[in-house]
Amino acid sequence: MVYNESAECPLFPDNPGHCDALIHVRRGVSSISLIGCLFMIVVIWLFKKHVAFSQRLILYLSIAAFFDSIAYLMGDIRPDGPTCDFQAWWLSFFDWCVLMWVCIITFNLFMNVVKTKNIERFEIPLHVLGWVVPAIISFLPFAGNHYGPAGAWCWIVNDLGWRFGIWYGPLFIAIAVLVVTYVYIIVTLNRRLSTWHGTYDPDSERQAAMLKEDIKSLRAYPFIYLAASIFPLINRIQNAAAPDDPVFALVILAALTAPLHGAMNAIVFGMDRETLRKLTPTQIKVAFMARMTKTASIQEFHPQSRTDEEESQQE
Repeated sequence: MVYNESAECPLFPDNPGHCDALIHVRRGVSSISLIGCLFMIVVIWLFKKHVAFSQRLILYLSIAAFFDSIAYLMGDIRPDGPTCDFQAWWLSFFDWCVLMWVCIITFNLFMNVVKTKNIERFEIPLHVLGWVVPAIISFLPFAGNHYGPAGAWCWIVNDLGWRFGIWYGPLFIAIAVLVVTYVYIIVTLNRRLSTWHGTYDPDSERQAAMLKEDIKSLRAYPFIYLAASIFPLINRIQNAAAPDDPVFALVILAALTAPLHGAMNAIVFGMDRETLRKLTPTQIKVAFMARMTKTASIQEFHPQSRTDEEESQQE
């Protein structure tokens, strides 16, 4: 058995094997997500993609999702105690970090497309939102000892007020805002791009190209989070409606999709044309050697430097 035999399976007391299946699924999917997040972090670091603000946002999301995957890997049925409380806090903190960075990415898209403003200068305040705010929220359940065994893993104990106040209430609101904002961004972007067709204007063409590139690298990540949140939301709504009658199919779908966003992010990131072009043995070797050499520089985001180098060689 995977689960702690000293603890029961509170969700399905008559079928303890269900908890075994849930933990297997969560750990399997979270392991894949962990590898996917590590892949994204290494590629962004290796090719110095982080010099671009949009890529740094993806990096911060990947770091949060990496540690969130560890939280799901730690998930197990444990008796109430310090270890269970720590696992519950870890899960709450990094769940919130992932949500906040998804919201920040969406906000960046909104400012770029709708307001045509760059928010890179606010990167430090964004870090406060992305890390400090989740830390504050995640410590609140310690007041009154609201962390403990919660079904097939440790989280907030079976208290709907705390669960919805700390997580599901804000999550419902955030998802609703993300959906509305995402639709508005798409509509605005299509309108804006249509106005740039026709008379050639170098400034407009340059602005359109930069906007498309920035949007292309970020647009999928909020959608991935929304897709991965559907079944966990449905499961919690069912739990609230019938707390003593959990549906195994919904619970296992929630266990399958909740840790999935890291793996889905990695697929989208790896399918990017620019990233694919660099993922060859030669490119990886060159980039790695350059990273290991202090005086070397990688030119992924400085195409003009290659032209300057060629001209200097010709002279």
